[in-house]
Amino acid sequence: MKLSDSNHNPSRTVQPLIQTENLTLQYGQKTAFANVNFAINAGEIAALVGPSGCGKTSFLSCLNRLTDLIPHCRVKGRIQIGTLDVLNTKIDAIALRRKVGMIFQKPNPFPLSIWKNLELPLREHGIKNREKIDAIVETTLTDVGLWDEVKDRLHTSALALSGGQQQRLCIARALGLQPEVLLLDEPCSALDPISSGVVEDLITSLRGRYTLLIVTHNLAQAKRIADQVALFWVQDGIGQLIESGTVAQIFESPQHPLTAAYVTGARG
Repeated sequence: MKLSDSNHNPSRTVQPLIQTENLTLQYGQKTAFANVNFAINAGEIAALVGPSGCGKTSFLSCLNRLTDLIPHCRVKGRIQIGTLDVLNTKIDAIALRRKVGMIFQKPNPFPLSIWKNLELPLREHGIKNREKIDAIVETTLTDVGLWDEVKDRLHTSALALSGGQQQRLCIARALGLQPEVLLLDEPCSALDPISSGVVEDLITSLRGRYTLLIVTHNLAQAKRIADQVALFWVQDGIGQLIESGTVAQIFESPQHPLTAAYVTGARG
């Protein structure tokens, strides 16, 4: 499950890292979304947009099989990440989640020190050497722009950090496990505008190093940071992928009337 070389040059040929075919998710008798076919290029940022309740977060949850943890939840279809058949029951879901990290809407640091927030998952995944852990802690905190802010208080509670700092710490915690994919479920929506801007800049800086999927209700944000955009909508009570394409395609020349109405503010 390796990334292809990529950058933000749209003229370069990139290979899809993540592909779904006829992906359908049901919670008991309720179908959250159905028959989603979508491909995300390696090293790019894909924004999932659309009104609440149309299956965007549920779609993310399928990609690292968090859906396994939900009773009476059934996933049908196919998810391919690199060469990995994600829905194959022989796949180790814990190992999958190391490669496909998840950042939630509300920052969720552990009620521990900043350092232990980063140390704990590393030790859980078999990294025991203290020098290696220290190096990863510094590197990941530097990557998210936190090192200079917290290097003198690594052993104080992570809960004392601001909301934006907590969210960046959660991203650092995911990066420490060396993922290839990051799933971000409205990572800026619980933050003030300044903190939101810092996190948005961080996400943009990760382009090329990781493949990122971000759920956002902020169309301006999607337009600023994404390479690809996918519009989800509810039709006949079931979430559907209405249209996907490059930012220019979706915002400047949408093919579906719902997409045109949504990006111009006439719907949603």
